[in-house]
Amino acid sequence: MSEMITADLVDLDLSADTKEAAARALAERMVSLGRVTDLDGFLADVAAREAQMPTGLDGGIGIPHCRSEHVTEPTLAFGRSAAGVDFGAPDGPADLIFLIAAPAGADDAHLTILSSLARQLMNAEFTSALRSADDAASAAALIRGEETPEAGAGPDAGAGAGARPEATDEPAAVAQPTTAVAGSGSGSGSGSRSAAATSTATAAGPGTDAVGAPGTEPDPAAGGGARQPFRIVAVTSCPTGIAHTYMAAESLENAGREAGDVEIVVETQGSAGFTRLDPAVIAAADGVIFAHDVPVREKDRFAGKPTVDVGVKAGISKPAELIADVRGRAERGESTSAAQPGGTPVDRAGDPGDGYGTKLRKWLMTGVSYMVPFVAAGGLLIALGFAIGGYQINEAKPVTEVFDWGQVDSWGALLFQIGGVAFGFLIPVLAGYIAYGMADRPGLVPGFVGGMISVNINAGFLGGLVAGLLAGAVVLAIQRVRIPPVLRGIMPVVVIPLISSIVVGFLMLIVIGKPIAEAQKAMTDWLSGLSGTNAVLLGVLLGLMMCFDLGGPVNKVAYAFATAGIAVQDPSDSAMKIMAAVMAAGMVPPLGMALATTIRKKLFTPAEQENGKAAWVLGASFISEGAIPFAAADPLRVIPASMAGGAVTGALTMAFGSTLRAPHGGIWVTFLIGKPFLYLLAIAVGTAVTAGLVIILKGMRKQAPDGGTKKSAEAATAPQPKEPVAA
Repeated sequence: MSEMITADLVDLDLSADTKEAAARALAERMVSLGRVTDLDGFLADVAAREAQMPTGLDGGIGIPHCRSEHVTEPTLAFGRSAAGVDFGAPDGPADLIFLIAAPAGADDAHLTILSSLARQLMNAEFTSALRSADDAASAAALIRGEETPEAGAGPDAGAGAGARPEATDEPAAVAQPTTAVAGSGSGSGSGSRSAAATSTATAAGPGTDAVGAPGTEPDPAAGGGARQPFRIVAVTSCPTGIAHTYMAAESLENAGREAGDVEIVVETQGSAGFTRLDPAVIAAADGVIFAHDVPVREKDRFAGKPTVDVGVKAGISKPAELIADVRGRAERGESTSAAQPGGTPVDRAGDPGDGYGTKLRKWLMTGVSYMVPFVAAGGLLIALGFAIGGYQINEAKPVTEVFDWGQVDSWGALLFQIGGVAFGFLIPVLAGYIAYGMADRPGLVPGFVGGMISVNINAGFLGGLVAGLLAGAVVLAIQRVRIPPVLRGIMPVVVIPLISSIVVGFLMLIVIGKPIAEAQKAMTDWLSGLSGTNAVLLGVLLGLMMCFDLGGPVNKVAYAFATAGIAVQDPSDSAMKIMAAVMAAGMVPPLGMALATTIRKKLFTPAEQENGKAAWVLGASFISEGAIPFAAADPLRVIPASMAGGAVTGALTMAFGSTLRAPHGGIWVTFLIGKPFLYLLAIAVGTAVTAGLVIILKGMRKQAPDGGTKKSAEAATAPQPKEPVAA
């Protein structure tokens, strides 16, 4: 096995001015050594990881990384930029850039070394030594652990977050959780530990004795007194599980040492798997910190503890605040089943710095994201039922009473009735998962109850939204009540669901349900009365919303509005027109970009040209996200052009009076569309508008004021990595 980093993989004068160019420059070094087999394919994987979450860190560090099938062996490339490259860190550009490439099936030992590097990056002596390295060979040796940073003073210079990894393939560092324990008076530099640290390591500052395993009392003679330490268990994880996972763990451990009376045990759920924390350690903990961007595995182990739930970058950048937050929750007697929901950014209620508007958007999007599969499955089944059995199929008798295996109408009725059952879950699922987005699993019961009540009283989509928000708010309020520790175990599964269901049921049935139902009816009547100019203007608005953020929150609001209208067994003609306009407009951005890359290839990079080929299929399938790689690279030209095309398509579709019973499917459900030829014409016109505007705008960019080229041909056509298409 080759060394993970050599002098050939180091560039101390990196001249790139964008993160894409920096990744390409470092990746080209990997290609030259045979470590990467497909440059553009690998860079697409890097861009996909970057799209999930920026990889810039405070302190001038960028760590683009990914697991890729185009990587032959674990490899690390390092670049040092004098001007700095923006990787999305809050404090500005990065001057130290590490490109980490792991094979799709990387073994645990090499992932251990990669995680050790991630921990070193939290050490100021290590990063300072890299900034002052004179040649590539010494920088590579420093990263490999063959040279010790000279910036420290004394044997503990590299302690804590910057502990220098041992030159070993021992996988224990990844597999074992690590513990940082601080007694009163311990400093942030205490507790040096190698990359192959065992599951429990102790740290002691001057004048203190090391504190033992979790749950033991500190020695009164150790300088910290007899005070019981505040015990925290933490879980860190990131989408790739290579870098941020371990950096967050190291940062939390360092903050625990600096706090002086905190004992923290971290479980890193990285790419090489994870070792579960000892149940006794969890039971003895006073609080829990989740710093993650993928779901925490076996989250129920932490039920009943005061919990802080944030993204993994918060674990890196503000660990002291997280520790203070969880201590405050414990002092107030707060407890949750497993903190905030889900673990992915769309599921969490929001990081501590998020405003109420941001949190509200995330809560609503959680409900919508869980509802959409029911809409798609139910809507397509109902549409197929109509296609097979005719438009009177909604009057067919239940198939449990009458079903003829040889009759086409019976099969149409079967599909229609299964779809109707799926549609029956829409509002309860929406309400239940909005509450889940606010209060985790205890919110599910009152959310589903409130959603079903909304269905029963005809409060519809609006009632589901209100019921979900009410359920989440009631659960959060109950969780803030101080309760005896002996009752914490039954709160999430008995007390909270019982009380919250009573409160939500009362409010929906007695207080606010009827007014919401009246408002829902008024909105439905208004939509049914739309015609002429009003309908066309609505089509323009929906088209603009569908193309504004290409699958983001605004797009989802328009889509949810349309699907709510057809989420009944007998939707109105206006509701089906709205659904048709929304789907047609959502197909335009990827189709427009595909057409533009076909007509004017020279305006696009090779990677964009390849994405354009895939965009044909994605656009035809109503996957707006197919335009994301283009919008990410050139948002000021791609997004306005997409919105223009979407607005034209939405307006034409409404003007033509095309209808659609299915909530998804693109051109593959054309046989379910009313006035299909005019519908396809509207899509074709919108696609041409988007493609034409993109070509014009990109052509203007390439022309300097004097009529010459603004950039050299080489720079203008240099391929840049793009985010892969997200279905």
